[in-house]
Amino acid sequence: MVGATTLGALVGGAIDSMSGDDSAADGAIIGAVTANVLKVAVPIAITYATGWLVLKGLGELGDRITGAED
Repeated sequence: MVGATTLGALVGGAIDSMSGDDSAADGAIIGAVTANVLKVAVPIAITYATGWLVLKGLGELGDRITGAED
């Protein structure tokens, strides 16, 4: 299976070569860096969103149990 970095480089190079201005090398580098950043950023964003939803749900549950209203 092709790794995320390699796939990002291939996609970036292909997109950059469509413009025809220069080689696909700089697009491949940008694609590889973007893939590596996304490998870190996406799990962090998912973890944050899940945590926020859990805390929001616990707050709502606590309000229902105690009968508190906004």
